[in-house]
Amino acid sequence: MAQSVDRALTLLGSLGDGPVTLDQAATSIGVHKSTALRLLRTLEAQGFAQRQPDLRYRLGGRLLSLAHRALEEIDVRQVAAPYLADLNARCGYTVQLAVLHDGEVLYVDEVAGHWAARPSRIGRRAPATGTAIGRVLLAGLPEDGTREGALPAELAAVRRRGWAAESAEHREPVTCVAAPVAGSGGRTVAACAVSAPVSQVRPAELTRMVPELLCTAEAISLAYGGSPTPRWCENRCGARPAGHASRTSARASAGRTR
Repeated sequence: MAQSVDRALTLLGSLGDGPVTLDQAATSIGVHKSTALRLLRTLEAQGFAQRQPDLRYRLGGRLLSLAHRALEEIDVRQVAAPYLADLNARCGYTVQLAVLHDGEVLYVDEVAGHWAARPSRIGRRAPATGTAIGRVLLAGLPEDGTREGALPAELAAVRRRGWAAESAEHREPVTCVAAPVAGSGGRTVAACAVSAPVSQVRPAELTRMVPELLCTAEAISLAYGGSPTPRWCENRCGARPAGHASRTSARASAGRTR
């Protein structure tokens, strides 16, 4: 039984590199074609493999569905924590992470800045339409998922721009800029924000942090399972990393040298 499971998992790994013929499948696990065919048919029956019209086998939809669910269950707060801390260390402002829960902003993490006088917002809620981070989260919803009165024209502008700003967060003298964190399929799963008191930091000054914020949001997205978004770094920060694996380090270097 253990050997069959091992062979099946090895075969799935082979399918992950692209469609294979029966001969290629048998070679990849070192068995006779009849044994490979039996394993492939079992995987096909369970939805983990699919036979194409050209008789080659590829990964099935069930496996992709399970992979998507696994990514969704990763704790975005845990994934984002080191990136939030790094951004805070570079800029000195308060850095926050929030998700959309029951139509409201729910703050799940925060790293306090130099001027943090108010209590941490971790675990607190706020109206989505009254915050930059909330508008980013609303803009990331499917168009038919935005709530009535959620400023659709403004949300469309946030979608196009890729970030949002607010000069009076929570009706307090706090300025903020926020950007989306994307998961698999490009869906917005959270939002990252940088904020500071208006008395200490002018809104225009905080807006200059947008390139750093976008780079941080993309780094979190990649760590969470999202896809690279070259326009964020190449157009905003000027970084042109060579490949997927080097994007985070290239962004960090670009941020430190500016």
